[in-house]
Amino acid sequence: MTREQVLGSAKTYKDQASKFIDFDSKNAAEIRYNSEWLDKMTFKEVIELAANFTVQQMLERDMFERRIAEEKPIHLHEFLYPLMQGYDAVALEADVQIGGTDQTFNMLAGRQLNRQLKNKTMVVITTPLLEGTDGRKMSKSYNNYIGVSDEPFDMFGKVMSMKDELIITYLILATDLPADQIRKYEKDLEQGANPRDIKAKLAHQIVKEMHNEDEAKKAAEEFDKVFKEKGKPTDIPEFKIEGKRKLVDVLVEAGVVNSKNEVRRLIVQGGVKVDDKVVEDIDLEIEPKGQVVQVGKRRFLKLI
Repeated sequence: MTREQVLGSAKTYKDQASKFIDFDSKNAAEIRYNSEWLDKMTFKEVIELAANFTVQQMLERDMFERRIAEEKPIHLHEFLYPLMQGYDAVALEADVQIGGTDQTFNMLAGRQLNRQLKNKTMVVITTPLLEGTDGRKMSKSYNNYIGVSDEPFDMFGKVMSMKDELIITYLILATDLPADQIRKYEKDLEQGANPRDIKAKLAHQIVKEMHNEDEAKKAAEEFDKVFKEKGKPTDIPEFKIEGKRKLVDVLVEAGVVNSKNEVRRLIVQGGVKVDDKVVEDIDLEIEPKGQVVQVGKRRFLKLI
């Protein structure tokens, strides 16, 4: 990625993180770019830094162990990643590093460098990773993610689509509900409560925390309208097009779907409708006449 692309991504990360972290007050959190110190390092300094680790230590990383077992290559520069991330903790004079369990190795590299270079003990705190709605790693490519900036209705629907066995995990990791309330929900499920009912409470709580109480109530009402009453959302986003256009292009440009390949796959699977009629032609061209396009169960678009 170019520096411009990195800075662009960083802005979206800040916008999302601002839901949880204060960036505006007098005592606001500060964002630092590791180019401040890494760009200034000479090759000699990189060699000296690398001398704090052994190859055996690097090979203990579970990702490398798996690659060796699968006889897949490990490139030399990959060893430098935990080294550089570890040095970030030194440069920032960190007392504590917090990250997901997938970052444990890299954060421990920072702990080791702090001890060896600064004679300082740094605390490492790890948190479990939140799985995607289908139980796999959360990823846009799997389309199993819930974005903190998602619209309330879409966020509510994504929670309702998740596997039942993930309900308690999401209650613990994605809400501020007290532990005794979560234990009650867990007990209710064990005693045969309908998972959908608990999931609806979870969806309401997540939308409430990411948006507000009013939006959570509206999202729940809209969800029931679409899925229980087989209706359509009250507020359907509109997208203006000029003349006849390929539906695949329109859905990508409108941001309803991430890629043309994904649209084509959904059409083949019967997951795209225009005015309630299933689209079968992946090359379908369409003129704007106020049609409502439905993608999957939750995404709607009105063409004007």
